[in-house]
Amino acid sequence: MTTAPVLVIDDNRLTADTLANMLRMLGYVPRVAYGPRSAINAVTQQFPSLIMLDIQLPGVDGVEVCRYLRRDPRTAHVPVIAMSTENQPETVARIKAAGADDFLPKPITLEALEPALARIGKGRPAR
Repeated sequence: MTTAPVLVIDDNRLTADTLANMLRMLGYVPRVAYGPRSAINAVTQQFPSLIMLDIQLPGVDGVEVCRYLRRDPRTAHVPVIAMSTENQPETVARIKAAGADDFLPKPITLEALEPALARIGKGRPAR
């Protein structure tokens, strides 16, 4: 298994936990942050190999979180897959302009997740 966790940032506990379970099924070690503050703490405690970021977070725009991650030299290189129920072209363009490597519309399926991981070079972890 990969040693660095995949950080899932989503305020919806059911969505975050479901995504964490899918990642676990694929051999990853997920860590879940249920909001932007806990996400920043999680990132600074143990740097993830990948961040799955909901762009609709309470109190802060997920696009701003993505910009913050890109400005910080410690996380600038960590791939970010943004996710949202808003999958209009303008939304996708805005999050990619903020530095996201990929975008997945919600609800996320295993069939959509696996190719997204492969696209950013985080295919199945070594076992």
